Amino acid sequence: MQVDFYHLTASPMEKVLPSICEKVLAGGGRLLVVAREPLLSRLDDQLWTSAPDSFLPHGRDRPERQPVLLSETAQAANGAAFVALADGEWREEALGFERAFYFFDTASLDAARAAWRGLKGRAGVEPRYWKQVDGRWVQGP
Repeated sequence: MQVDFYHLTASPMEKVLPSICEKVLAGGGRLLVVAREPLLSRLDDQLWTSAPDSFLPHGRDRPERQPVLLSETAQAANGAAFVALADGEWREEALGFERAFYFFDTASLDAARAAWRGLKGRAGVEPRYWKQVDGRWVQGP
């Protein structure tokens, strides 16, 4: 399984998440977005308003019906194969998904480093690091 570490240095999570949702949905997948409050509410609001000419189907209620489910727990009640850990906190449950997107900023850098060390060399897990450079994502060493 693949774990993508996304180091948020230029854009906040609220600006990055819509593009991840669009890519997962375009590929026919379902996504579970995991975060604690108040970030979860901000992400919910952002997904409603991120692009005036498009709609990102998401929600918290009736989880089985949500292509993008917003939750405080890492349990895919919507049948998601993809999980986005949006609040900088690593959750071991993410390893039960096909792919995990782990977002962290400077405040959660130590936790991200600990998660990386814990995953590096683990059988069946491929961690990859991404950083923001000039408004785009570049894979780092």
